[in-house]
Amino acid sequence: MKLITAIIKPFKLDEVQEGLAHIGVDGMTTYDVRGFGRQKGHTELYRGAEYVIDFILKLKVEVAVADSKLEEALNVISRAAYTGKIGDGKIFVTPLNEAVRIRTGESGQAAL
Repeated sequence: MKLITAIIKPFKLDEVQEGLAHIGVDGMTTYDVRGFGRQKGHTELYRGAEYVIDFILKLKVEVAVADSKLEEALNVISRAAYTGKIGDGKIFVTPLNEAVRIRTGESGQAAL
């Protein structure tokens, strides 16, 4: 099993969710996060004053998948989150040693 962590633009969440549901990935967790990478933030004008916004609002999406669905899930997320502009985000994959469904006690891939 693997844990996919994707940092995406917030308005791309619906496309990512629909794409993952289409390939049979049912659950996900999302967080509102702020950060910067190569995008380096931006400046905004507010009441005539210029402000530097160092941290950009992003969305962190976590999805646990079976090893057999990893490549397909990565492709779906990459395509759905793509805009072609700087700041599209990143995807990280980490090993997931165990998963347990609290309600039923199922473990491993059955808990996903």
